[in-house]
Amino acid sequence: MQRGSGILLHITSLPSPFGLGDLGPGAYNFVDFLDRAQQSFWQILPLSPTDIAHGNSPYHSSSAFAGNPWLISPELLEKDGWIDLHDFGPLPDFPKDRTDYSRAIALKTSFFDRVCQLFKSDQAQKDEFALFCGHHGHWLNDYALFTALKSHFAGKVWNEWPPEFRDRQPEALRWAERDLAETVNKVKLLQFLFFRQWFSLKTYCNEKGIQIIGDLPIYVTFDSADVWRHPDLFKLGPDKKPEVLAGVPPDYFSRTGQLWGNPVYRWDVLQERKFDWWLQRIKHKLALYDLVRIDHFRGLVAYWEVPASEETAINGKWQEAPTAELFKAIYRRFPFAPLIAEDLGTITPDVREIMRQFNLPGMKVLLFAFDPTMPENPYAPHHHVPECFLYTGTHDNNTVRGWFEQEADPETKARLFSYLGREVGLEEVHWEFIRLAMMSVAKAVILPIQDLLGLGEEARMNLPGRKDGNWTWRLTPESLTPGLADRLLNLTKIYGRA
Repeated sequence: MQRGSGILLHITSLPSPFGLGDLGPGAYNFVDFLDRAQQSFWQILPLSPTDIAHGNSPYHSSSAFAGNPWLISPELLEKDGWIDLHDFGPLPDFPKDRTDYSRAIALKTSFFDRVCQLFKSDQAQKDEFALFCGHHGHWLNDYALFTALKSHFAGKVWNEWPPEFRDRQPEALRWAERDLAETVNKVKLLQFLFFRQWFSLKTYCNEKGIQIIGDLPIYVTFDSADVWRHPDLFKLGPDKKPEVLAGVPPDYFSRTGQLWGNPVYRWDVLQERKFDWWLQRIKHKLALYDLVRIDHFRGLVAYWEVPASEETAINGKWQEAPTAELFKAIYRRFPFAPLIAEDLGTITPDVREIMRQFNLPGMKVLLFAFDPTMPENPYAPHHHVPECFLYTGTHDNNTVRGWFEQEADPETKARLFSYLGREVGLEEVHWEFIRLAMMSVAKAVILPIQDLLGLGEEARMNLPGRKDGNWTWRLTPESLTPGLADRLLNLTKIYGRA
């Protein structure tokens, strides 16, 4: 991998007149900004469907394979002749700097209803749609049926459905395919439109030399098509409720740990099946993205398992996974899979050994560098290694400015100033972090867009453990100025990343 740099910005944070970012003109304008600044990477968060009931988190999804239909661009639908936006009257007055999921979803639902009506009479599109459904049938059929049944049963969790539907009895599934056919077909059509728009955007990026880094959460949501379809792959009880849940022990982010609520894999069953489900998932992500970041990588080596009766993650225990066998299977199938290990937090030697064995690059975060252990701290620039992805911060951290204002005590600031060789103020600290990152030996540098803009804590994307208020920050249309692109370009050229 050559030296390069890029920006972390999720799709929902893009400018758009429809209440949340999407795959339309705002996304293409952002790619043009990256191109002007000669950036090599655009990193995003998971593209999976989200749910208002779960805070719209891209890490809590009803499918490990499906795309989020709310990211479909109405402007591109209009360009392709599916709708005429003038038919729907003036748009609501959406805030520019925050997502408004509820109103955006209501508006887009009306657009999608019109698309479904028009689709019934378009034979050319039907042929392309049929090819899409055939190619993605291994996950699409179950996801569409799951979504239709969940709507039919008023949003109940799948293990609370009548037993014949919960247990996927053939006669019940045939009834659903027949009687819920309209909803099933609508779900499939929206997936078709999502992937059509996504791959057009990805092609636009790649033609400009920009690679997309996507995210693969290692766990899936219990109330998902994946667990409903493959309950034998997860540690569930006779009633198909989780016996244990995934999380992490107390750490930097939380004193009580994080209890995510995801079901835990039956790795023995996966191993017997030669990891077929995981290989399908990896194949899918490698088609979606140019590089794949495996979130919470250490959970593929040893994972924190918490009894389902617990309210926090404190009383869990470590369990080992057949990591080497899994990655041997992955690299036999995909010899050059460009995977990145998210190895933040407390990382034990066994995790490092797996990363070394399979040449998996890890992550470094500059915000972690200036604690009292700074001379030995692996996140400090003098300990960086070429084969890593270096960040000023991640979507789970405060911004650099927010950290400097709210979290860094006087001693931490003194260490930072000593490292820089001078004192810096609030208005310039983000540029000093960017410069430190750019001059690092790390071949890949990723900057959250909030740090490039020098925004404070109000622009934070996610605060782990907080239930409400996450995933709402948005980039305003006027933020990406030519002057900002040129300043980033200058640093990119100076440090050999253009």
